[in-house]
Amino acid sequence: MVDYPLEYYDFFVKFNEGDYYTCHDLLEEMWMTDKGNLFLKGLLQMSVAIYHYEYGNIKGARLMMSCAHEYLQSYRPLHWGLDLEEVYHFINACMSLFPKNLDRVPFEDVNKLPQLPKLFLYLRDS
Repeated sequence: MVDYPLEYYDFFVKFNEGDYYTCHDLLEEMWMTDKGNLFLKGLLQMSVAIYHYEYGNIKGARLMMSCAHEYLQSYRPLHWGLDLEEVYHFINACMSLFPKNLDRVPFEDVNKLPQLPKLFLYLRDS
């Protein structure tokens, strides 16, 4: 088994719990030490996209998810034990659900937005 940074393992736990804000913090801490790592940046953008969407910032979610899609492309199909084909299926599903004609909704109306699919992340053997 490959040893990854502790923050990476914590990211999986927090992502699966739906704590996307903490995911951002964990990934940003790792990415700040290696800003050329687009894999970490892509996961960070995906987490931020979900967080934005949950608070009604649809435009931000759309932009961040599009960036995640681009950044993770060269790491497919499997990188750091993460099945990126599964992640790509999730990203594409989310992008198809984001309302095209809205940029923002008030927080009290977030529950009226299409619900995003649930993605559970786990490490696979390389």
